[in-house]
Formats: sequence, C-alpha cells, structure tokens
Amino acid sequence: MVNDASPYFYSISDNKAKMPFKILVVYATCTGTTAGVAETIGDVLKKENRFEVDVKPVKEVDDVSQYKAIIAGSAIQAGKWLPEALDFTDKFHSQITQKKFAAFLVCMTLAMPNGDKYREHVSTWINPVKNTSRPISIGLFSGALDIKKVQKLSNRICKYPLFPTELN
Repeated sequence: MVNDASPYFYSISDNKAKMPFKILVVYATCTGTTAGVAETIGDVLKKENRFEVDVKPVKEVDDVSQYKAIIAGSAIQAGKWLPEALDFTDKFHSQITQKKFAAFLVCMTLAMPNGDKYREHVSTWINPVKNTSRPISIGLFSGALDIKKVQKLSNRICKYPLFPTELN
C-alpha cells in the first residue's frame, strides 16, 4: 500500500522510504503574474507539505520523468491558455496522464469588479486541458495588469508592426 500523504512514498511491508515525492509546477506567462502564482503554489507545497518542488516556465522543461506530480498553469489570452502551455501539455501528454496532474489559469476577468460572477464562464477556458489531461484539481486565479509589461497590440496581432517607420 502507498502512503502519498507524506513527502515520501513508503512501503508498508518494509517501512522504508522509496522515493521522494517531487512536484513540478510549470507556467506560461505574459507579464509575470502567472509566474508569481506558480511560485506561491510551489512555496506552499514546500513549506506546508515538505515536498520537493521545482517551479519553471514551460519553455524550460525538457523532461518530466523525475516528477510524481505536475501542476501546470497559464495566463489567459482571448479565453485560452497561452500556446506554449498547450504545447507543454501536448508534448508530455502521455506522462501527464500517468502522474498526478493539476491545472490552473490566471486571468484579468476574475480581477474585475464582481469578477466572481464570471467564475463559472472562466472555468470553461480550461476545458481543452481538462478534457485531454484529466486534472485532479483545477485552480482559477485573478490576474493583475502591469501595462508596462504588456506587448504592443500591433506586435500581438501580426509579425510586423502595423505602422512601420520605414517602408521598402
């Protein structure tokens, strides 16, 4: 029998620690708010549960084999997880489905006045992940806006600025 309530798995038969319960918290962010949420999740898991936790941007993860659990999160743009977060869940889909997996999103809609009334609708934005990866837990967090960190609209719409200063 396995006891996964502690930071280590124990075998009841020999009562010896088998393997540390190591958790990966990954995130995709635009302005850093989602990184902050991921760091807080990691800190809570480390302090309150004494788990080994790595917190990394999704683009920095090449291997998930050493982790017993994965928590993945993304900022929301246009009602969707960021492409790099979806790429992560696609790339590691087979491993994610074999591990404990949780997902979260961070969005400005929940930070608006009366944002809680949009919570049910916002929760549908994680459905593509929920439907394919079957997380055991979902988190919805309100975002923050730092306008200085937001890309120019023209850079998000197309590869080239809308109003180039130099024409060929």
